[in-house]
Order: sequence, then structure tokens, then C-alpha cells
Amino acid sequence: MMPPSWPKAAVWSRVAGVPRCTTFSSGMCSSRKKGPAPNSRAQRRAAASASATRYAACTNGRISAVSRIPPAWLALGLARAPGAVYPSRVYLAPRRRAAARMRYLLGRISISSRGAGVRLSLQFPTIVYQEGPEAVAQIARSAELIGFDQIDFFDHVVMGHPMEGRDPGPYPAELPILEPLAALGFMAAVTERIGLGIEVLVLPQRQPALAAKQISTLDTLSGGRIRVGLGVGWQECEYEALGTDFHKRGSMLDEAIPLLRAYWSQKSVDFEGAHYKATRLAMEPKPPQGGAIPIWIGGDSPAALRRAGTLGDGWMANGAITEQDIQAIATVKQHAERAGRDPEKLGFQAQITAPFDPEDPAGRNFHSNPERIAAVVASAKEAGFGWAAINSIAVYVAGARSADALAEDLEKIHDRVRAEVGRDRGP
Repeated sequence: MMPPSWPKAAVWSRVAGVPRCTTFSSGMCSSRKKGPAPNSRAQRRAAASASATRYAACTNGRISAVSRIPPAWLALGLARAPGAVYPSRVYLAPRRRAAARMRYLLGRISISSRGAGVRLSLQFPTIVYQEGPEAVAQIARSAELIGFDQIDFFDHVVMGHPMEGRDPGPYPAELPILEPLAALGFMAAVTERIGLGIEVLVLPQRQPALAAKQISTLDTLSGGRIRVGLGVGWQECEYEALGTDFHKRGSMLDEAIPLLRAYWSQKSVDFEGAHYKATRLAMEPKPPQGGAIPIWIGGDSPAALRRAGTLGDGWMANGAITEQDIQAIATVKQHAERAGRDPEKLGFQAQITAPFDPEDPAGRNFHSNPERIAAVVASAKEAGFGWAAINSIAVYVAGARSADALAEDLEKIHDRVRAEVGRDRGP
């Protein structure tokens, strides 16, 4: 286990992208051991733990004051800051570690020669909270190191149990869901580069001025990495629990979107609407992205598609990719053109879902098969989607039942998808 703190930061050298203590590479450290490469996951974890212990025991390596260490070194694991508590390992298979670190350094540079590719969002597996905050941080850091473009959370404050007169939901009421805005604050603290967002925030059941402040603060503390997905939701009981009107949620969202942008960009906000009002109000500090924080719209109703084209920066599709989704992209672009906006500046994100298989109704075989996932992402690209959301909760259900196992499977999925469709720097 990595010791909880170091008196000073030990700077490690890099050989083929793998961090090594400087005294290890020079042969000065007596604790260095050689032997066959570990094969099983348990052996690799044990080797990583023993290696960390040897690094900590090494006292005659190069030592540098923390103030002299570039922040990127800390993020990459090239140095360890004093007084910091290091939770679970951000574990990657040793043979893949160098390539993963190189992807981190290259950032958004394309790794494919096929032209415009696809950007990947990771729908965060909130189920890993059961392993503790360390596991949550581990998955976030792993997603960044592996090369995902975005981490997204979805939003429900409460979930209704089945009862007479209540429409059934798409997942059980007991599904653990972390509050997205609070969770993103945690993500911002443990990551450095990866985009952070919500897919989607049910804004009409929240107070928009408070939500604007929370999102602005997240953008400020993350260094301008926030993307917000907005939707109207489907649970009337959730609106009732939060004291808002379920039947007015569409018009409330239409009104709230320009109000959010006003709070993020204007020195003094004056707003008069049917649902919300603001008179000479200030909201400071302004977020790094200002009023240009990306707002994407979720949902497939005619109102949602209109909203995406006239008010949003992109559209998030639900479920499996169908001809209806392809037509929806065209509809969103038509709405944008009618509103005098450039439709080519809009982004489109597909949710990667298992095609229906009567022999595998839960899709477990699909989400444990990187080849099949990559094929569906390729289909999404052909349909016009520039983003693809990987459902990591489904990957967990398919068999990756720990943070370590999930990180390994997500790396395999990411690498196979990148090999198939490449990477894009578009919206």
C-alpha cells in the first residue's frame, strides 16, 4: 500500500513511459528486485504494491521541493506530493501502462488516420461507491489516463417504487445514484484534463439560479471542463417530492436555458418570464467558459428535438440507434436552420446500448465484448453521431464487479473503439 504521506516529493524517471525511481534505474537502491513478469491480476496487484513499498523505502534518490514539481508530473504519477493521501491504485495492466500514459500526454491528438472520429463519454458507474470514495476516485483517474474524453453522471434525486397508478421506470428504485453536481465537484478534484458533465440534469425540478451557481462553480474549479446535459425527466413523483409542477416542465426548461446563460455571462441580470424572474442580479465569479458552457439536450420528443436545435449546443439520444434517431438528427438541424443557427456546430451523442437479443435480454454478453461495442460505435458514427456514451454500469453488471476489473475492461473497450473509429476533436 502506498504510504499516506511523504516528507518530500520523490521524483521518478521515466523509461518507456513507466515511472521508475531514479535510484532504481541507476542500480543504487538495494531494495530493487528482478524476477519474471507477473501473469495473473492478483500477482500484478501484489507486484504493484510491493513496488510502491520499495519506492517509499528508497531514501537516496533525487529529491525535489514540491514547489518545483510541474502539476502534470503529479497527475501522471511522476512525483508524489507530501501530505497527500493516495487511495487505491489507478491500476492498468503493466504492458498497457506506457501506452496509456502516452495517450494522456497526447491528449486530444487523433490516433486514427480515418478522418473525423468519435469522442467517448463514460457514463460513470456510481455503483463503485460501495468500495468507498477511493474506488470512485480510481475509476475517474483511470478514465482520464485511458483516454476517455468525458465523464458523465445522470440525475435522479429520488426514485419511485412500483405502485398502482405509477408508470414503471426503466430501472429499479433501489439503483444507487450519486447527486451529479456534488459528484462532479469530487471528480474535478481528482482529475486534471478529462471533461466533466451530466447526462442529463432534470433542471425543471431544480431552482435555475441555484443550479446556475453550482454549475458555474464547477466550471471555475475544474478549469473550464464542464458540459451540461439538460432534460425534463419522466417521474411525476420526483417532481412532487421536490415541490415543482411536472406538467409545466417543458416550458420551464425553455425559459431556464437562456436564464442560465445570462447568469454565466452578464454583469447584471434582468429577466422576466412566466416561471422565473430576476431583477438587477449579479452572479460572480463568471465561469471560465462564460455563457458558452455547452448545454446539450436529452430526450426524443418533438419538443426536445426543437429545444436542441433552437437553444442547445447538442443532442443526446436515448437507447439503441434506430432510423428514428437518424431522422432526429436531421430534425434537430432543421430547427437550428430555422432559428438562424449553424447546424454544423451542433454535437450529437449516441448512447451505446446492446441490440436486442432474445438469448441475452440483459445485454451482458454485449457489454463484455469490446468487438461488439466497437461495431455499434462505428454504426453510430455512420449515422452522424460524433460522440458515443459507454454505459459502464452495464459493463459492471456484465462481470467487471470491482473497480480494478472495471478499469481493465474499460481500457479494453476504449482501445478497441479507438482502433475502429478513431478520435475526434469536434463538438
